[in-house]
Amino acid sequence: MSFQPIQFSIPRHSVQQRFRTPKKNIPQTVEERNRLLHFIRNYVAEFNPVPPMPSEQLKEHADKVISLLGYDPVYREYIGVLINNEMWRESLAAVPFERRLLLLPKCLRVENKCPAPFDEFGLLCKQCGLCTIQDLQAEAEKLGYAVLVAEGSAIVMSLIQTGKIEAIVGVSCISVLERAFPYMEAAAIPGVAVPLLQDDCIDTTVDLDWVWEYIHLTSEDRTRRLDLGALRDEVEMAFTPPSLELLMGTATGETERIAREWLARAGKRWRPLLTVAACQAVLGTTGSEIPSDLLKLAIAVECFHKASLIHDDIEDGDAVRYGAKTLHEEHGLAVALNVGDLLIGEGYRLIGALKVSDAQKVRMLEVASHGQRVLCRGQGAELSWMRQPHPMPPVQVMDIFRQKTAPAFEVALKVGALYGGLEAYEEVEEVLKVYSDALGVAYQIRDDLTDLGVSGETNDIAGLRPSLLLAIAHERAKGEVRDLTAAIWNRQFPPGITPAHIEQLYIELKADERARTLLETYKEEAIRCLRDLENASLKGLLRRLVGKIFNETEIKGWCKEFEQKNLEASPESITLHSPLAATPPPVTAGT
Repeated sequence: MSFQPIQFSIPRHSVQQRFRTPKKNIPQTVEERNRLLHFIRNYVAEFNPVPPMPSEQLKEHADKVISLLGYDPVYREYIGVLINNEMWRESLAAVPFERRLLLLPKCLRVENKCPAPFDEFGLLCKQCGLCTIQDLQAEAEKLGYAVLVAEGSAIVMSLIQTGKIEAIVGVSCISVLERAFPYMEAAAIPGVAVPLLQDDCIDTTVDLDWVWEYIHLTSEDRTRRLDLGALRDEVEMAFTPPSLELLMGTATGETERIAREWLARAGKRWRPLLTVAACQAVLGTTGSEIPSDLLKLAIAVECFHKASLIHDDIEDGDAVRYGAKTLHEEHGLAVALNVGDLLIGEGYRLIGALKVSDAQKVRMLEVASHGQRVLCRGQGAELSWMRQPHPMPPVQVMDIFRQKTAPAFEVALKVGALYGGLEAYEEVEEVLKVYSDALGVAYQIRDDLTDLGVSGETNDIAGLRPSLLLAIAHERAKGEVRDLTAAIWNRQFPPGITPAHIEQLYIELKADERARTLLETYKEEAIRCLRDLENASLKGLLRRLVGKIFNETEIKGWCKEFEQKNLEASPESITLHSPLAATPPPVTAGT
């Protein structure tokens, strides 16, 4: 079935009403929001509320969730948003992209730099790259969406009346979402909404992972119901001592015992998770029990990773890993080296024992050995620098990051895809390479940033390792400050200068801000490379994994513009529309 392009004929909409929106009416951390979303998905699955739902019924469900969780009633609006989103989720997935509208707010732009003009339909993006509007619009239009960057209620009403829009993904503050909802409810239009993250109508931001998930939601993506948190827990269970013995065989001798103990130690398990998830996406078996053969492959990937950590700790002289002694500090240098070598051998042994074709095994072994070589070259570049230290530009530091960190992600994803089949792998091989490179650099930049301060597990300054923050600071410094950063690069701490002083220097030179910008740039690069990926399940999975790995969004409140207007206006002049108010009018946040 094909559809004609949507023709717009909509009058300019001007805002006439003012709204009072309470601040901090949603959970303040992403972890709290994720827990709440997980609960609501289970709630909707159990009680099966049917949309479209009037505001009073939505209020009843929101109050029930608040009662079950013991939450503050101030979260009622936000919970209503999540419930309504989940009710419409599968309906949205069934609507062709060509029949959907993505509605974005103009306040996502960088207002004082945005070159885009307005017409009667809203903002005409100039694709300048200063904000997220460009990426969201380009991706949605590529899929077939109609996209408008404008305030929504009158536009939504007019589009719904044309009969050419069958679903809407909206981004806005709750006050604007409230006004659009009655039209969508009356027309029984599937609609989901993503609230803005800040209490400001200028230069706002939004949870891009959430928007991406909704605009790509399609019945063809079999991973859309996949609970990555639950999958990660299932993968983690494979690294308990009984599971390792069952999957790897009984350990014989002290060396194997130490290796298994190290393998079972704390860790984020991102790499084995990537292996399992990539395989499930390629095969379309998401949500099913993980075969023991696939778990062996995931363990092999973790064997390679844990071996590299043992050797890395020795080469860097680190004494602590996972909040405890490193292996060489605990058992001595010779034992640690031998255990690391054993784990590499174990990884290859597990791959060789897989119940897949010989051709798949050969490609897996090629991928794993190539990753090992690239990682060693990256570590070698760092070791060469340590022998002859000198100031290093940021691009060189990030190249070391790419070689040291990206290969583990690339190996994990590629062997997982290969387990799903050679033909499927060859279609996604290049994308997985680009994605892994960007993901690896971003991951290491994030580590550099989280290592700052006394709470960091390691400190690159004290450890005298190449640091992106130091590279940026040296590049920006002048005069005596540049002499100081050069001395640090040369591993020569001047008297009285401590790591704390250097970290303060990072802040003064805004090196930390620049590093965070680079972090976002590489995360976006990982996302952009997925645009031409035709496997909907793998595409959706990889995008969600970026959000899962770098989930650090913080909610800051709501629209200051409306708050200020409310303060300036007399009480009699304010019209308050609450989606879950105890009295009419029946207007809801309407996701």
